[in-house]
Amino acid sequence: MGLVVQRVDLPGGEVSWTVLDEDYAVVGPVDRFLAHLSSVDRSPTTVRSYAFDLRDLFSFLQQIDVAWDAVRLEDLGRFVGWLRQSPAERAGNVTRLPRADGHCSASTINRKLAAVGSFYEFHQRHGVKCEFLWSLRRGGGRAGSWRPLLAHLGESPRPRKEIKLKAPKRTPRVLTAEQIVSVLDACEHLRDRFLFALLAGTGMRIGEALGLRHEDIDTAGCLVRVQPRRNVNAARAKSGARDVPVDPGLLRLYADYLFDEYGALDSDYVFVNLWATPVGAPLGYWNVMDLVARLRDRTGVRFTPHLFRHTYATDLLRRDVPSEVVQKLLGHASVSTTIDTYAHLEIEHIRGALRTAGWLPQAAAAHESGAAR
Repeated sequence: MGLVVQRVDLPGGEVSWTVLDEDYAVVGPVDRFLAHLSSVDRSPTTVRSYAFDLRDLFSFLQQIDVAWDAVRLEDLGRFVGWLRQSPAERAGNVTRLPRADGHCSASTINRKLAAVGSFYEFHQRHGVKCEFLWSLRRGGGRAGSWRPLLAHLGESPRPRKEIKLKAPKRTPRVLTAEQIVSVLDACEHLRDRFLFALLAGTGMRIGEALGLRHEDIDTAGCLVRVQPRRNVNAARAKSGARDVPVDPGLLRLYADYLFDEYGALDSDYVFVNLWATPVGAPLGYWNVMDLVARLRDRTGVRFTPHLFRHTYATDLLRRDVPSEVVQKLLGHASVSTTIDTYAHLEIEHIRGALRTAGWLPQAAAAHESGAAR
């Protein structure tokens, strides 16, 4: 047996992750880094992802007999090649034939390299020498936003090429209006209908919705407030607090849900168990994914909760809502994140925006229509 990722249940119901070796002993350097992530309130999902990425790194280093604090730049290059191999190839059980693809995609490898960079940056600040760290830093500079005092007065470092694979740009898939209606109509309970209507009408992440409290819904102001807080169902808001204006029809659905199903139940949470035990306990991620699986079977619509967020953002941009407004509504830290993620609008929408701005003549539409015939 090789290295394994192990869940850790912390006091107060919190969850973290660590990596164990063949003797079921904690891998110290990894555990210290993951414990740091938990202490600065990174989500358990994020910590788990880092744990698997670092498990891969330490498995590779174990295979090539290199200590974690003696890694050189060429070792990272070999690590990239190792990640492209299948588990059987990594174990030496089969020989890989030359091919263009690999076991891990370019985007997955880049994510793992970013995790490795964060791991070594943490240990560098605790005295470990990492000469290669610049190669894992975006832009060839220092990782993160931290810079030494008066660093702007020093000589600019020579740009150096970072280790990063070219990954194809992914276009977020969106739902049509008919598909959203189909999902909502397939819900047997108002609670479920309100949940997916909320995702579609606010662009909230599923973790933000599951952590929603009644006090966060302002019916008078037609607002839903996203509040980062600790929740007993481990639901989390990834970004800071924000207010999202909503359609009054969504609030009427909320009122119907409270009147017809929620009743006199005493709970702060909006989405709770109403028929399964324990009644009144907030819904968890697994409850929602079980519901999604049933709705996918009923409707034939292949959707995930996050797809409503992509659809919400894309629809706003198609309606020419400014990117900085969409950024605030989604809770993105930077408007560049919004632009990079949703730079997939159809050419007809782009052409229409250019006509509205006066860049293209309005008569071009009739001309192009005639040319197409």
